[in-house]
Amino acid sequence: MPRKKKSRKVGLIGVRSVPKEDRVRKIKPERVKKHKGKPAGSRHSAVEKPTTAAGNTLKKDPRTGSKKPVPLVATSPVKQSPATAKKKYFSPAQELAAIEADERLESLLDQLDQGLSISVERQQYVNEKMQRHQVLCELLGINSDEDGNTEDNKEQDLISKLENADLNKYSR
Repeated sequence: MPRKKKSRKVGLIGVRSVPKEDRVRKIKPERVKKHKGKPAGSRHSAVEKPTTAAGNTLKKDPRTGSKKPVPLVATSPVKQSPATAKKKYFSPAQELAAIEADERLESLLDQLDQGLSISVERQQYVNEKMQRHQVLCELLGINSDEDGNTEDNKEQDLISKLENADLNKYSR
């Protein structure tokens, strides 16, 4: 009996039932794969030569970036003057609180109280803020007294009524 060398290949075990020509995928047709993204190596592949209207060919490398010059020295952004920059508030109460907390307005009012003169622009700023303050106080129903101490005023009113009262009306 002739001897055969051992091999790792597995041969056919049994006989095929269908001839090779008849074996066709009848169950599922082959799917068409969707392409995602650009093909690999597009950056390094040959660059297409675009033509201009005159017919001249221009070489343009897709790797080159923007030609816009980059400033080497940092410049400060243009700031708007406080008169032109308007802030938006959600409610009149917030706007009123912002006006009352305005340090610039406070310092200008202090200067006016001391009798110092201020420039026309600053006076205009004070006038605008004070008018807006009045409007907001009316909207919110706030009664702005001179001193703002309504309790002290009420006490003084009661004391003056008591002093000026005619007690002879109440005697029998």
